[in-house]
Amino acid sequence: MQLQDILFSQGFGTRRVSAGLVQQGWVSVMDASGQARPVLDSTERFEPQGLSFEVQGVPWQYAEKAYLMLHKPAGTECSQKPSAWPSIYTLLPAPLRQRPSKSAVQGVQAIGRLDQDTTGLLLLSDDGQFIHRMSSPKKHVPKVYEVSTKHPLDPDQVSRLLAGVVLEDDPKPVRAAAAELVAEHHLRLTLLEGKYHQVKRMLAAVGNRVEALHRSQIGALRLPADLAPGQWRWLSESDLSALKAA
Repeated sequence: MQLQDILFSQGFGTRRVSAGLVQQGWVSVMDASGQARPVLDSTERFEPQGLSFEVQGVPWQYAEKAYLMLHKPAGTECSQKPSAWPSIYTLLPAPLRQRPSKSAVQGVQAIGRLDQDTTGLLLLSDDGQFIHRMSSPKKHVPKVYEVSTKHPLDPDQVSRLLAGVVLEDDPKPVRAAAAELVAEHHLRLTLLEGKYHQVKRMLAAVGNRVEALHRSQIGALRLPADLAPGQWRWLSESDLSALKAA
């Protein structure tokens, strides 16, 4: 595969822009010993799988499809065109936002959305099948939320959430897959679907109010303790296995 095509596939710009990066000496490819070798011929061919390279000194590993996790901070929107708050996509490097796609939208896409004031684990990818598997209500991928409430929680409220509550403008009862009373104002809630403002509306239906909301887990994948708000990382093979097992 030509180097300019590899750069294009990773989101470094059009083929013309990618060729220009190479011709200006801004691209180096790692050899078998791990040393960076400058490449000036944009048509030089490489095996993309496992290829490591640098663009303007920034290291990059070839990935046919991108699978990421992001620790979403408060005060951000899961939208390419945010209305009032900064977009989560500004937390990602430009190549991930510019990866070519067959759809109308370029780059990785958030799998589901979290409200602007909700924090925690968010997945992103440019793999349509993976996005569908993780977001489709029919797949029943469990998502775990840590809920801080305004009023003290009691066992009756927990029981009602497990039995099912009726939300405004939605006649079908919605129930939690699991609910654990961690502390007087702390509920751990597991859901298998993702309706609009679902956690907040469910708590309101049992006479309480959400003060803070944090997603700590998707499937068997937990938000790593060392991933700070605003930080992202590639999903490992074990991370992907944990998600697919869900």
